[in-house]
Amino acid sequence: MAVLYKTGDKDSRPWGTWEVLDAGNKHIVKKITVMPGKILSLQMHHHRAEHWIIVEGEAEVTLGEEVFTAQMDTAVRIEKEQKHRIANKTDKPMVFIEVQTGDTLDENDIVRFEDSYGRV
Repeated sequence: MAVLYKTGDKDSRPWGTWEVLDAGNKHIVKKITVMPGKILSLQMHHHRAEHWIIVEGEAEVTLGEEVFTAQMDTAVRIEKEQKHRIANKTDKPMVFIEVQTGDTLDENDIVRFEDSYGRV
């Protein structure tokens, strides 16, 4: 069963929080806060692409085999089925805006490969 997003939805995760800023038929916009020293799972999605823009702090981004540092105003495009992850290796919260686009947008479309919190 699909878990559909709506504007105003929020959730806490072991790494921080997310909030839905806008939700449409084929797009979702989230504000994601990653707490200091935390990392999201290495994952991919079958049904959606994602666009990230760092708006506060500094991120370590894994995109396929590439790992790089992303500062404020850095934009990252993640294609469907591309492995990706984001981490905050600093001592301050890091915030990014995530725009998801696709025909199916729900929390069930996450395939985890590695996870620091036992969710694989």
